Amino acid sequence: MAAKLRVTQTKSTISHIARNRATVRALGLKGIGSSVVVPDNDAVRGMVRQVRFLVTVEEVTESGAAARRSKDRGDAPASQQSEDSQEKA
Repeated sequence: MAAKLRVTQTKSTISHIARNRATVRALGLKGIGSSVVVPDNDAVRGMVRQVRFLVTVEEVTESGAAARRSKDRGDAPASQQSEDSQEKA
């Protein structure tokens, strides 16, 4: 089964250029909090890269479990962040 990405819009497109608004719409996102599952290919990854400050991306495996991908923001995955904060406490 081909890999898929779950793209979720996290920020508003208001006050962003029309090109960014159009890219978010072309991904199939309707508003903040909406998610879509799209095929993992170069075209989609390029679109996500253009609006990486407006969306979050997760890689969806064939078993249905999603592994959080935060590479677009440069953060550690959410599971590692919670473990790191527990170690510090």
